[in-house]
Amino acid sequence: MKKYILSLDQGTTSSRTVVFDRQGKIRSMAQYEFGQIYPQPGWVEHDAMEILFSQMLSMAEAVKSGGINPAEIAAIGITNQRETVVAWDSLTGKPVCNAIVWQCRRSAPFCEELKKRGLEPLITEKTGLMADPYFSGTKIRWILDHIPSARLLLAEGRLRCGTVDSWLIWNLTGGRVFATDYSNASRTLLFNLDTLTWDQELGQLLGVPLTVLPEVRPSSGDFGQVAKGLRGIEELAGIPICGAAGDQQAALFGQACCQKGDAKNTYGTGCFLLMNTGTTRVRSKNRLLSTVAWSLDGKVEYALEGSVFNAGSAIKWLRDDLHMISS
Repeated sequence: MKKYILSLDQGTTSSRTVVFDRQGKIRSMAQYEFGQIYPQPGWVEHDAMEILFSQMLSMAEAVKSGGINPAEIAAIGITNQRETVVAWDSLTGKPVCNAIVWQCRRSAPFCEELKKRGLEPLITEKTGLMADPYFSGTKIRWILDHIPSARLLLAEGRLRCGTVDSWLIWNLTGGRVFATDYSNASRTLLFNLDTLTWDQELGQLLGVPLTVLPEVRPSSGDFGQVAKGLRGIEELAGIPICGAAGDQQAALFGQACCQKGDAKNTYGTGCFLLMNTGTTRVRSKNRLLSTVAWSLDGKVEYALEGSVFNAGSAIKWLRDDLHMISS
């Protein structure tokens, strides 16, 4: 039996890889920070290629520093910053613009328009979310409205839009797999929590063609294999990608909150409190979000979520921009 799992943690400020052994102990770890781009107040972007390269660098270093034989790696799992959107050309593999980060508020005017039209209750009923620029759907709409090449690629059937997990999976499989999981899909404003499918009505309301979105698969399952010839990680070719989940849902699972009523709070770029509600979707009376926790062993479990957007990011700002603290 193979000895190791390669865990990719693609976060908001860094890309990390952790190698776990069969006892769940960390064998090795590598982490690379990447740039934060602020084109104007309230806007946050990432270079999608820098995300990819930093993740691949961390993979190579974690394997090397741990003295890991790639033949002993059973599988790769991916967890990622949620809601951040990457749009790219399926033919060239190049992004059409910088990734629009979950913190970015540029689509706020469109969200206000949806609210004024009285559409937020419908959106919440279908998705468990709110009409807020936090979520992916309005970011995709912004790209279609403001990036001319995106419209051209859409007309040619070459536009792909997805959260960061789908961007990593597409690249690591050499473009063979364009997929996301239920937990990430549930953060887009385009995924119906009751039917567990992309919702045609929501796509029309947001002006997002569902054809640009990835296939939705269970959180634990088949996401393809690492392609041959990927520079820097050639030795990892053929290793299967067997899991994907949004970072907060992954943290809920990682903290063993697997029973209804179990809850966790994590402290990272933001702070996020999630509670497992079991196989029943709970509709909050206090503006908490309903979301998919994960899909595992043929069943889907749900969670309630409350979010504080700026926690570690505020500390990073004090360190890097105001130089008020040194570490």
